[in-house]
Amino acid sequence: MAEGKFHIEFLETDFLIVGGGAAGLYAALAFCERSAQKVLVAEKAHIKRSGCLAAGVNALNAYILPGYEPQDYVDYARRDANGIVRGDLLLTMARGLNRTVEKLEKLGLSVLKDERGDYCARGSRNIKINGENIKPLLAAAVAGKKQIRVLNRVSVFEYIVRENRILGVYGVSVDRPVLYVVGAKAVLCATGGAAGLYRPNHPGFSRHKLWYPPFNTGAGFAMGIRAGAELTTLEMRFIALRCKDTIAPTGTLAGGVGARQINSLGEVYEQRYGLSTSERLYGTVTENLEGRGPCYLRTVGITREQEEDLQKAYLNMAPSQTLRWLESGLGPSKANVEIEGSEPYIVGGHTAGGYWVDVDRETTVRGLFAAGDAAGGCPQKYVTGAFAEGEIAANAALKYMEDSPPSLRSPEELAAQEQMAERLAGLCRFLPEQPDPLSAIDRLEEAMQRVMDEYAGGISSAYRYSEASLRTAEEEIARLQEQSETLAAPDSQGLVYLLELKERLVLCRSLIAHLAARKETRWQCFAAHADYPHKSREFEKYVNSRMEQGELKVFFRELVKEA
Repeated sequence: MAEGKFHIEFLETDFLIVGGGAAGLYAALAFCERSAQKVLVAEKAHIKRSGCLAAGVNALNAYILPGYEPQDYVDYARRDANGIVRGDLLLTMARGLNRTVEKLEKLGLSVLKDERGDYCARGSRNIKINGENIKPLLAAAVAGKKQIRVLNRVSVFEYIVRENRILGVYGVSVDRPVLYVVGAKAVLCATGGAAGLYRPNHPGFSRHKLWYPPFNTGAGFAMGIRAGAELTTLEMRFIALRCKDTIAPTGTLAGGVGARQINSLGEVYEQRYGLSTSERLYGTVTENLEGRGPCYLRTVGITREQEEDLQKAYLNMAPSQTLRWLESGLGPSKANVEIEGSEPYIVGGHTAGGYWVDVDRETTVRGLFAAGDAAGGCPQKYVTGAFAEGEIAANAALKYMEDSPPSLRSPEELAAQEQMAERLAGLCRFLPEQPDPLSAIDRLEEAMQRVMDEYAGGISSAYRYSEASLRTAEEEIARLQEQSETLAAPDSQGLVYLLELKERLVLCRSLIAHLAARKETRWQCFAAHADYPHKSREFEKYVNSRMEQGELKVFFRELVKEA
């Protein structure tokens, strides 16, 4: 593809939101409640069915039920993360949880109620919903705001930062050879977390059958790393305990019908290892390693009504599990559900990895905010927590614009200063007249996943790693980075795949550095260091990193409490 065929489109906005998932769309709506300024949402897919809520959800896992306070939620999240959380972020998030549910219900979300008209609780922090249409509801609300413009099928791949202040972004069309240069007064990163770094449960043709959306590639993290933003706690990976083969959620079984974890001998083993998120997974892995697997969630004997409720619940978010029950003729009342661990992910909504932000969700780059799975330090936020953080970030972005009006330069001026000819040539280098097939990009991606799986604590090593294995991982990923520069994409979609691969490789190197820096095992499986198998008080602190003059610097910060 010749350089002359690559069109450049210049855009300007006041508030730019990168990522049209839960946090991004809610932030756009929250911003419009307080300001008439322009909003632009850039989404790689389509806002109607994108992000973690693309297929829907059957419960809101973060809600302050009657009799509880926001501080109770903070305490729960701190216990589950073994102390490595930002208390200030958790508390500000928890205070907004219930307000987001009220807003979503007004938009048309079906929140289940009991005979008294109260929300139906599932456990001590969750409420039940019929949430198959949660993204279409948000998308429709955004479409009703004239001041919001949505760019679907545009992949943002780089921030424009000068003197540690964000001025805009670069993006490419997924379908056409178009480079977007977008100038903005403030930017919100709501790109989600990162999947696809490790070899998954189902490689090859089924490699995108994951717990976390395969199109969440860690793009926001990689852009932040390259721009010098500070990231935190990447080493607290998230590994989901899921229904075997379908990779469907297990919380619906454990919380919905009280299913206990049992081994092949019928023994309830969960109490032996602990009940935190990582301990539930660790117990399952250990039982299998010691020959007492396979492991299950005990559902045999539940009532017919409970079974029907489970089948309906999974249709909202993981229909493959319901189809499996129906096809086999063995519903959960007749057969226990086998469980397994997924590959590791970086997800700021379940664990604490992501951007280092202040209570306004502003990153260390001025004018750049982060919310949802992209924001670190605040685990267990789930859907409502992502909404709450989107609202906090939107309000803070507006205040940032009012208190210190940015010197917004036109996109054309930005492009001139950025030597667009060189930048365009760099992109076109990946789109030659005789490109590689997509399989070449796929092979390099699989090589990356194999390296991370074998040497950086993936499924094949029971999630464990050592100093020696991490050194090997770093060397191999650096080699693959060099190889990625020689790839050539066949078209615009292939270029996006190639850019995503490069983003994952950048994030892999940062993750490896974080794993190596925490010389302890604070979370079994999530970060299990074979050379340091025990927890150490010396590491009751955050592992943070940022890029300085092309080199990744890893350092520590002291814990931040609620006050």
